[in-house]
Amino acid sequence: SHTAGAARIGLTARMLLGENIVRAEIGLHGSFAKTYRGHGTDRALVGGLMGMNVDDERLRDSLTIARDAGMSVHFQQINIRGAHPNTVRLTVTGASGRMLVVEAASVGGGNIEVHKIDGLGVNFTGKENTLIIRHMDVTGAIAAITGALARKRVNIANMQGYRRQQGGDALIVMELDGVPDEEALAAINAMPGVNGSTFLARRSDI
Repeated sequence: SHTAGAARIGLTARMLLGENIVRAEIGLHGSFAKTYRGHGTDRALVGGLMGMNVDDERLRDSLTIARDAGMSVHFQQINIRGAHPNTVRLTVTGASGRMLVVEAASVGGGNIEVHKIDGLGVNFTGKENTLIIRHMDVTGAIAAITGALARKRVNIANMQGYRRQQGGDALIVMELDGVPDEEALAAINAMPGVNGSTFLARRSDI
């Protein structure tokens, strides 16, 4: 929970941001806050943020590697009401200046649950092929996106929609039976109101 899961949380945040991270504010809650240094949670999280997988031997040296690469990292203890004991809130800034806030928990056995993205409540594990789409809450948006996947014969196993308010920022999280090709993803990203997407491929170790 404190290493493999932490590394997966960091790597998921990096993939959601979609670029190299230059600054990371890492808020640790509960058990994570109490034991993160002794259990290597800090190194695992930073390694994931740098793109390292859970079996990467460089994880043990990730703090030094991050410093040498110019990544600014700051840890702090936080309290999140009702959160799982192994919860972290990552506020990351990319090389382009784009920021992202991800809240996730390591729930045992290297498994994770993502609970918030930029303040929007979500719920996914990343175990399955997962497509996360950031868009504006406008009429027909979901129909257009699902239609693009259907034309490529990609079946949607599960879909959840989240929005901040009517007509505002929204997210769609889809668990897919297949893998959308680059053409399908490009078509979705080009749709009016779509602000970008991230595809997380199914984990191969489950």
